Amino acid sequence: MASNVNPTVRRRRLGQELRRLRELKGMTAEEVAERLLVSQSKISRLENGRRSISQRDVRDLCGVYGVEDERVVDSLMQMAKDSRQQGWWHAFGDIPYSVYIGLETDAASLRVYESLIVPGLLQTREYAQAVIAGMWPEATPGEIDKRIQVRLKRQDRLADPDDPLRFWAVIDEALLRRTVGSPAVMAQQLTHLAELSERPHVTLQVLPFEVGAHPGMYGKFAILEFQDAMDASVVYLEGVTSDLYLERAADVQSYEIMYEHLRAKALSAEQSRDFIRKTAEEYSA
Repeated sequence: MASNVNPTVRRRRLGQELRRLRELKGMTAEEVAERLLVSQSKISRLENGRRSISQRDVRDLCGVYGVEDERVVDSLMQMAKDSRQQGWWHAFGDIPYSVYIGLETDAASLRVYESLIVPGLLQTREYAQAVIAGMWPEATPGEIDKRIQVRLKRQDRLADPDDPLRFWAVIDEALLRRTVGSPAVMAQQLTHLAELSERPHVTLQVLPFEVGAHPGMYGKFAILEFQDAMDASVVYLEGVTSDLYLERAADVQSYEIMYEHLRAKALSAEQSRDFIRKTAEEYSA
């Protein structure tokens, strides 16, 4: 179940409130940075929730914005304190995509498009081992094991009996055909996919080769939606050295439209399940 005090989500909400106060004051991020003798990038990172924020930062910003109501200041200070708490993923040390994990942990629904790799939430341990070792050839066995443990822990959201993540994945046929690990690993992985697709909160659709060109050829992406109306949807784009989070309504809408086109071109959920099972049998043979 998602944490009641998710530090990533708290930072995001706090950043949105600080941006609102700045805009009410009619100031630009550059003007605020000049007043506080800090970089403009720091103000931007605080507002988009990508950087932890101290209570001192909140106090200084409230001073610049002329916030006189002590109850508002105290509320923002408490949010800053909560945002510095540790999420479950911090126990694993430095995780490159920790911001995404925080968002995923609190999301109500997740829509993903994957073209080359089985989505992390659906991977078996053996498949995850082969993928991580192949993608990070310089990683030590300890680093590989840590990433595997984090990936498996993330899957708790799908198994939560009280608050399961609503998950929809459109996957390209290419990831079913690429042998990761071994034929035995692939047979096990695809059987696992078919079984997961039978859960009421999990939907899988396969985009077959015969479709030809399609919008997903731009690359993989994920759309996260949240239960709380305060939390706007986020589009996540994973990179090699850095990740991109799109929150502007127009950007999110563009990806939502793209996703609808992919769903329309893909096989139905039932056809996809049959396709996955048939492919698993081919690996077993």
